[in-house]
Amino acid sequence: MRTIRFLIQKEFLQIFRNKSILPIIIVAPVIQLLVLAYAADFEIRNLKIYWNDQDQSTASSRLRDKISSSEYFSLTDVSFEYIDLNEELDKGKTDLILNVPIGFERDYLTSEKSEIQLLVNAIDGIKAGLGSFYLSQVARDFSLEVGGELMAKMPLKKIDLQVIETTYSFWFNPFLNYKTYMVPGILVILVTMIGAFISSMNIVREKELGTIEQLNVTPLKKYQFILGKMIPLWIIGLFEFSLGLLVAKLVFNIPIVGSLLLLYGFTAVYLVMVVGIGMFISTVTETQQQAMFISWFFLVIFILMGGLFTPIENMPPWAQKITLINPVRYFIEVIRLVMLKGSGLQDIGRQIIVVVFYAIIINSLAVWRYRKTT
Repeated sequence: MRTIRFLIQKEFLQIFRNKSILPIIIVAPVIQLLVLAYAADFEIRNLKIYWNDQDQSTASSRLRDKISSSEYFSLTDVSFEYIDLNEELDKGKTDLILNVPIGFERDYLTSEKSEIQLLVNAIDGIKAGLGSFYLSQVARDFSLEVGGELMAKMPLKKIDLQVIETTYSFWFNPFLNYKTYMVPGILVILVTMIGAFISSMNIVREKELGTIEQLNVTPLKKYQFILGKMIPLWIIGLFEFSLGLLVAKLVFNIPIVGSLLLLYGFTAVYLVMVVGIGMFISTVTETQQQAMFISWFFLVIFILMGGLFTPIENMPPWAQKITLINPVRYFIEVIRLVMLKGSGLQDIGRQIIVVVFYAIIINSLAVWRYRKTT
């Protein structure tokens, strides 16, 4: 233990002497969390609509007013005559084109089938899908509103109808705040990236500086060397996580419903695994550039298939099976379960077992791969 303690002191001295690492450890995560939390928002607003109204009726005007009053849409242009709609869509200046044909109001008032045409720019599939859904909901509300007014004016015998009322409540995110969903996942990504990047360049930096030979001639055992390298980075990772939690609470008011002790316990095990991945990469590379390239290669896969930006349930079956070996997936699941739902130890037992297993395997490989040669 005395040997490992001296190694830890040495590592901390090296880290704090490196002026370029301190901003990465302290400043960069805060800025990234603040920027990404506001930027990574999948809600679609201000969709550009080209309004082509050939009917020019009271009903079509009311529909246009209802659409333009929505925060999701912004009318970019209006025309009242027949135009080539495909040509307007090709210009790329609008996301949707809504065409109201002649006779729209007449058909609606005579209870016949009334139609409007919607053309959607589907280059961005997410925007196209959500935009058409939002617009169909606005049209449906308009139909119910105008239809109710017409029924009230008709001199028909009143009929008592059984009305089905639906009540609902939103659990774990009552205000449907998208940041409540995104910020915990972004925090996982930042902790993973910093832990993996810094640890992957640790041993390689010793090789480039030539100090690795001085350590190799000492009676240090391989596991002592790896532990002496890992523990400072593990402590820094916990500091990063604490800093991220503080920003999430103070800036975004993200709820922490579950146990902080459980959250830190899982994070501690997860960081052992992440730092171990970096250490293993550091033992198989010769330069810091190689270490950064390999780390970035795996981290991109882990992040994109971790369930942060694309729900795992929406992935094809073969991709869902690959995510079973993705450690980022399990941390994102756990941090959301504990922070937002208040889940306990029994609820995250499977994730803990998987991460502990990965931690044992990857750190054993790191110790085995490190060659103590002069």
